Amino acid sequence: MDPGRYLSRIGVPPGEVSALDRATLERLQSAHVTSVPFETLSITGDPFGARDGEGVDLSLPALYAKVVDRERGGFCFELNGLFGWLLAELGFEVTRLAARMVGAIELPANHHPLLVTLDREYLVDVGTGIPMLRQPVALDGRVPPDAGGVEWRVVGSDRPDEERLLQYRRTDGEWTDRYVFGTRPRELAYFEATCDYLQSAPESGFTGDPTVAMSTADGAVELDPDSFSRTRDGETTERAVDESAFRRLLGAEFGVEYPPRERPS
Repeated sequence: MDPGRYLSRIGVPPGEVSALDRATLERLQSAHVTSVPFETLSITGDPFGARDGEGVDLSLPALYAKVVDRERGGFCFELNGLFGWLLAELGFEVTRLAARMVGAIELPANHHPLLVTLDREYLVDVGTGIPMLRQPVALDGRVPPDAGGVEWRVVGSDRPDEERLLQYRRTDGEWTDRYVFGTRPRELAYFEATCDYLQSAPESGFTGDPTVAMSTADGAVELDPDSFSRTRDGETTERAVDESAFRRLLGAEFGVEYPPRERPS
């Protein structure tokens, strides 16, 4: 696996990554969430019946082949799973964490963020839906509103099962809980059982219609089999889509071809 190709995939020239500091980390995180979509097509398959989902494989070579070689996206275990590898290859001190999304099926590890240690410890995440975290957040701090107008902070959790809580708010809005998490180190294999459950259980939020989402320079775009929405400078517009529009938008807005064309052997 080639870190340079991965950097090129997210639009960062490999020769420009040298300093292992917060600025570089923020550049990588922001580039990732505006280049690689959060998408669940590997689980749901083609919503118009042409292909079943191929399933999710959390081995690093499989994740690299999917995200870098085939220019696909994925969900949290895939995206943070591979991004954690990239950061470590570049020389960052990275720890894999387990989290619980608030309001979802609260399994012990239904989300996988990262912890990067620099001058302080920072929460890093490229694997959520909208809104996406564009910059590292110190475990004892907050960050100002990002390019999408969303502010983030990490606070102590008042729950007995986890240490910390990630929250966000839009301009002049209320703080909303995103997920609770602890700082115990985990291996990528730790998430395999939960990953298998979330891609197969009828009650999982990932086994219905597919979702495709990505941050943009000034907001976000999101696509499902019935609608496409664009958020720009805090304002969201939405329109209905049919099969033809769904496939066209997958490519034009997210860079995803699905079902993929057969490649010559």
